[in-house]
Amino acid sequence: MLTDPTFWVLVAFTLFIVALAKPAYGIITHGLDQRADKIRADIEEAEALLKEAQDLLATYEKKQRDATKEVDEITAQAKAGAERMAEHGRERLEAVLARREKLAQDRIQQAETAALEEIRVRTIDIALDATRALIADKLSDKKAREIVDTAIKELPYKLN
Repeated sequence: MLTDPTFWVLVAFTLFIVALAKPAYGIITHGLDQRADKIRADIEEAEALLKEAQDLLATYEKKQRDATKEVDEITAQAKAGAERMAEHGRERLEAVLARREKLAQDRIQQAETAALEEIRVRTIDIALDATRALIADKLSDKKAREIVDTAIKELPYKLN
């Protein structure tokens, strides 16, 4: 067996493989370690990005909730303001209508007073004209002078 060349080729080949296996094993394990480190770094970076994305998502969800809450508050305030404005407008309208009604009643009262005064003046004028005509027809000059003199004497007492 020691003389057999196939045996020595096998031994040489085994030694060659063993001699090459140790450096190749180091190179292969080093390459695999680098690859594992790169994969580990990529996984850590992906986890960091995932955590950052989750934080951003949580932040935006909170902002959305806050914005929704703010919109609801603004809407409620706007509705309350609109109701106050409507009530104030209603009150102002009622006040304006009451003032106009009072003004119309005052004008009607003034018109009635003016009409009654005009009727009274016309009645007095008609009565005076009728009295003048009656006096001119029925009274003598002497009797008319006596009535005028009496009326002049009583005038200061009637004016007070």
